[in-house]
Amino acid sequence: MNDNQIKDIVIVGGGSSGWMAAAMLAKTLGKGRQITLIESESIGILGVGEATIPPIRLFNNALGINEVDFIRHTQATFKLGIQFENWGAQGESYMHAFGDIGRGLGFTSFHHYWLQAQKMGNSSGFWDYSLNYQAAKANKFTKMEQIAGTPLSGIAYAYHFDAVLYADFLRKFSEQLGVKRIEGKVVETNLQASTGAVDDGFIRSVTLENGEHVTGDLFIDCTGFSALLIEKALKTGFTDWSHWLPMDRAIAVPTESNGELIPYTRSIAHKAGWQWQIPLQHRVGNGHVYCSKYTSDEEAKQTLLNNLSGKMLAEPRMFKFTTGMRKKLWNKNCVAIGLSSGFLEPLESTALHLVQASITRLIILFPDKQFHQADVDEFNRQSTVDYEKIRDFIILHYRATKRDDSAFWQACQKLEIPESLQQKIDLFKSHGRIFREQNELFSEAAWQQVMLGQGLMPKSVHPVTEQLSREQLEEFLNNLTSIINKTVGNMPDHGDFIAKHCAS
Repeated sequence: MNDNQIKDIVIVGGGSSGWMAAAMLAKTLGKGRQITLIESESIGILGVGEATIPPIRLFNNALGINEVDFIRHTQATFKLGIQFENWGAQGESYMHAFGDIGRGLGFTSFHHYWLQAQKMGNSSGFWDYSLNYQAAKANKFTKMEQIAGTPLSGIAYAYHFDAVLYADFLRKFSEQLGVKRIEGKVVETNLQASTGAVDDGFIRSVTLENGEHVTGDLFIDCTGFSALLIEKALKTGFTDWSHWLPMDRAIAVPTESNGELIPYTRSIAHKAGWQWQIPLQHRVGNGHVYCSKYTSDEEAKQTLLNNLSGKMLAEPRMFKFTTGMRKKLWNKNCVAIGLSSGFLEPLESTALHLVQASITRLIILFPDKQFHQADVDEFNRQSTVDYEKIRDFIILHYRATKRDDSAFWQACQKLEIPESLQQKIDLFKSHGRIFREQNELFSEAAWQQVMLGQGLMPKSVHPVTEQLSREQLEEFLNNLTSIINKTVGNMPDHGDFIAKHCAS
């Protein structure tokens, strides 16, 4: 290793973010480098149960993690989608199911053919053609890349798991790869003095409560909302999106498991926010995300407690947040990962995906001691695109509501939204068109489900679909539902699958 290469990587903060970074850096770049993680057991983490999206499997696979070991250690269950209740209107529900819906023909997406069938009087539901949805509602699960004997894709899945146990699992993994853990609390960040050099203002070391100095070439800030390095030391700045996403508080509490292990997350809209339910093997994670402008902390807490399905296992915890992101996720020789980089409410379970994306991006653009600005700028550009695309997808859920039963939901209907989101809505309203841009996270099928699920219907159908006669279209749709229903009927129960294949 030459003198220009990064030799010492210091990660400040543990939890899922810190140990995900430590694990992947050690796995891919650990040879000849010292990776040190500093964390304090006296500083708690937010984990009360974590819902994820399918790319988490790519991350675990890249680490070489055995899925059964992971599920056993983290008390994980499988996740096929997110059910949204009372979002479009009171009493209505729909699911953002992972994976494909139906099957497109040629250049034309399936949903266009479904819309044409609706125009002709067909009464089937859009989700009749989703394998994931049908399996989720039947509490079924199995691993399946493709439906045998057909061109249809199989089950797309993610996990629900205990975030604290996941961090512990990755800690053991990382330490076996040589990551050094230091127990301690950082009390000072020491910067390079101003000398006119290129590295003016770079972080040179951090000082712990016991007086120890830890030096490094590259620092990764995983200190959560406190953002000790990226903000308190480097004064990077923050872009506030609370005018688009006004939620600013959340209350979380774990409860005993009660009933079947459902393979999906529930998101239940309330008077001034929404509630999550995340089923794990050993408990259920619950929380209420809300806007303090429209409800008090005590009222929000009572709303959550009134809607729990099991006995509380701990006292509810409240935390405050501001939606938005750092103006730079990479500043000088510091990269912010996790909550230190920004916050988007967990409505679409994107928190750990943003961690994963930042770690992957850092490895792809890994610097030397010169920290070339072109690499830093590209990292920040791609990170901003990630955040903004996810932001727009979350805003859609609020803006597309038909609810007007409270001041909060009335305000949501009048939200001024980003131009990028308005363009997507306008395109869909015209002919149901959705375009995935710049490798954004959410697929066309994801956007279709939220828009259709909350009542946004195109004014016209795609003219290509008119090439099929009514009889041909009905046969096409009936064949799809027949295949999906038969496949789901042969699947095992979700809980039984875990007990047979994953339980210790």
